[in-house]
Amino acid sequence: MPELPEVEVTCRGLRPLLTGRTVKAVTVRNRSLRVPVPEDIDGFAGGVISSVSRRAKYILLAIGGDTAVIHLGMTGHISVVDQSEPLKKHDHYDFILDNGKVMRYNDPRRFGGLWRISGDPFSCSPLAGLGAEPLTCDFTAEYLHSRLQRRHCPVKLSLMNNSIVVGVGNIYASEVLFASGIHPCRPSSDVSLDECEKLVAVIKCKLEESIKSGGTTIRNYSQVDGSRGEFADRLRVYGKPGCACPNCGSPVQTVTLGQRSTFYCSVCQK
Repeated sequence: MPELPEVEVTCRGLRPLLTGRTVKAVTVRNRSLRVPVPEDIDGFAGGVISSVSRRAKYILLAIGGDTAVIHLGMTGHISVVDQSEPLKKHDHYDFILDNGKVMRYNDPRRFGGLWRISGDPFSCSPLAGLGAEPLTCDFTAEYLHSRLQRRHCPVKLSLMNNSIVVGVGNIYASEVLFASGIHPCRPSSDVSLDECEKLVAVIKCKLEESIKSGGTTIRNYSQVDGSRGEFADRLRVYGKPGCACPNCGSPVQTVTLGQRSTFYCSVCQK
């Protein structure tokens, strides 16, 4: 958390505020993130932000000939505020812009990361080797089925594997499998092509629905303007152990997979 919809919503909020702006300077108050703020971050000064995009759960700012790659970790948040805005606890770095604004990164748990990449960012860590983007035409039932056939781990873990498909995190994996009627513990190789057709359609639908709702706010996430995401109000099983299944009324079950809590209905999901 944040997952793909939250990162996409963040990108869409940042794009009109940053595109075309010049980075006058970079101020770093704390380099000790999960991926430390690089020493050469000052090199972005003087560069124009030509685009704001997303790959998986990473935000990409094209600045001059380089790229700033930002990961929000579990509690990271980016806002664009006046340079005079008082600092808050956990405000770790600012990109100071030419219009008196700053792009400010806040991260209480410091699990986020920042990379400065020269050249093609997609051929370098952390972007190299990532799987299909779920909202593109490259993510098809045939593609997913071919990847699942090679794996025997629980299907939920495969959906969360970024080398297969990016951005389907814990919340959305539970919701997608419930909506598809597939038990999260089923071996990946046991999932049929027809079931993959449904999975792909549901993944696209759920992610798009969340993006339109501003993402999912459970604890820390908020949009660039500080508003909460409303998709949490539409969650059907995630975070609801013991509650009645919205389909059949049976208690929602929970199991730990890959050290993450997974929520499902033992009656509706086979």
